[in-house]
Amino acid sequence: MTQASWTPSPDDILKTHLHAFMQQVGISDYQALYQWSIHQPEDFWKAFSEYSGIIFSKNAQAILKSHAEMRKTQWFVGAELNFSENLLWCAKKDASKNRPALIYTNEHGDRKTISYHELSERALSLAGYLQSLGVTKGDRIAGFVTNRIETVIAMLATASLGALWSTCGPELGAAAVIERFSQITPKILFYISTHRYDGKTFSHDETIQKLQKNVPSIEEIIDLDALPATHAAIAIEAFPFNHPLYILYSSGTTGKPKCMVHGAGNTLLQHKKELLLHTDVHENDHVLFYTSCSWMMWHWMISNLSLGATIILYDGAPFYRDTILPDLIDEYEVSIFGCGAKILETYFKKNLCLRKTHQFKKLKTILATASPLIHETFSYLYRDVKKDVRVSSISGGSDIISCFALGNPLLPVYSEEMQCRGLGMAVEIFDEAGNAVIDQPGELVCTQPFPSMPIYFWNDPTGEKYFHAYFDKFPNVWTHGDFAKITPQGSMIIYGRSDATLNPGGVRIGTADIYEQVLKIPEVADCVAVGKQTAGDEVIILFVKLKENSLLDEALINTIKKIIRDNTSPHHVPQKIIQVSDIPKTINGKTMEIAVKNIVNGKEIKNIEALANPECLAEFKLP
Repeated sequence: MTQASWTPSPDDILKTHLHAFMQQVGISDYQALYQWSIHQPEDFWKAFSEYSGIIFSKNAQAILKSHAEMRKTQWFVGAELNFSENLLWCAKKDASKNRPALIYTNEHGDRKTISYHELSERALSLAGYLQSLGVTKGDRIAGFVTNRIETVIAMLATASLGALWSTCGPELGAAAVIERFSQITPKILFYISTHRYDGKTFSHDETIQKLQKNVPSIEEIIDLDALPATHAAIAIEAFPFNHPLYILYSSGTTGKPKCMVHGAGNTLLQHKKELLLHTDVHENDHVLFYTSCSWMMWHWMISNLSLGATIILYDGAPFYRDTILPDLIDEYEVSIFGCGAKILETYFKKNLCLRKTHQFKKLKTILATASPLIHETFSYLYRDVKKDVRVSSISGGSDIISCFALGNPLLPVYSEEMQCRGLGMAVEIFDEAGNAVIDQPGELVCTQPFPSMPIYFWNDPTGEKYFHAYFDKFPNVWTHGDFAKITPQGSMIIYGRSDATLNPGGVRIGTADIYEQVLKIPEVADCVAVGKQTAGDEVIILFVKLKENSLLDEALINTIKKIIRDNTSPHHVPQKIIQVSDIPKTINGKTMEIAVKNIVNGKEIKNIEALANPECLAEFKLP
């Protein structure tokens, strides 16, 4: 078996929430705990809700109300709570009310801190103002915003009233924002008139005018730089456990973006499970996750407030300065740092030996998501960043506002592997016939209900869109769309999206296998591999973005093909390798394999506004 990259010490294990929870339920082995969590879900979720300290105004009459259709299962029936109250509990305690809740920073060095007490006062005062405008439970509140303290205040104010919060960041074009917000008919729009990114200042006056014209439901717009601060605070009201909280959107690259509605208690329960048990967040932790407000990881990050941690909000470009994020880790003694895997991969490609330039005194966990973390990046992190750190590659999606595969403070870390399946998540890998398989790549599915499934899709009264999104392939089984493998020891490896899986000669191949080899080559900065349909078969086309002053000549082509053939199989070797200036990405940094695949096969691409760099798409058209 491969040697572990990191193993927890016995002393560290004893300090974890997961160890404490296992003691509470009388189980001493993680795999046994996992099996109990999926075979006795009512007992597990009840025990965890008690351990997590969720503030209920009314307790549940039933933890789980089953339904013949998995998607119609109900959780914590009869329970009531207020999401914002659960994120602001520190403000009510003398020992914690003055603790920093949020620390804001940007690429220009501006700094601002807000305590839990002040955050609560400002959020509930703003809620009073929204109430005076006629906002009530069930209303939609939209945010055209960036990652800053005022955004969190607006979200907490919205949730406290039982209204629904939905955001789009300015990285999306006006057409993409209109397409999303027009579907949910928001009553109020919070906005920023300008923002700075990568050293440039962007004005959004024109976008705001277009939103007001094209989304006629908007009755009031509120500038984040001029939030009302003197209105009387509201009294907290409790709502049903599954009361709608957030509306998130699919990427929209294959059609109109889906509007996925997530419940308040559902989200809170799932996030607290992942943050407490899998990430091991404590009250004294400082958490920094690089994310935009459009990405589900922003919502996941903000739920750290429910644990009393301090969140560092960075508003800017990840490479405004090569080491701006590592600099913040040191400056704020960050203990848990997260970002898209591509950012860590870029550190590796830039040969940044951060252990020589940074101290990382408190850093105990690095979270990587949005795409598979390849072996070379794993090795780089332990060699050139920090040896004694838990690298947790995690994977989920906006569909579930959480994760299927997660870290684990009790288990060793192995390169390329995600440490475990999430507790309470009955994750399996199915072959094409729908049989569960181990140590064999296949379709990632979830065979049992879980709390953070969308409660419904917006504008989908019959549930038809919801059903077709996840339940078409296997009857009453959630199909997530990832091509993955569960190892014999219970860890997971994700190879990429199922719809981007390659199939030359009938052999199913994950694109991550190719990327891992190609990105070892110093001249290659990034790449994407897709299948081109031809004469009833499929051939692999590899597009590469090279580092500055590098050229794709015959020698480099042969080097690329050789490293792929030597370390994978002849099936993985691309028929053609083409140099491009850039690789298309979503706003969250995910490589848009499907967009490239559609172009290569002459298919239409919809909603190119969902891409961060659509200008590069023309380079992928083949003669």
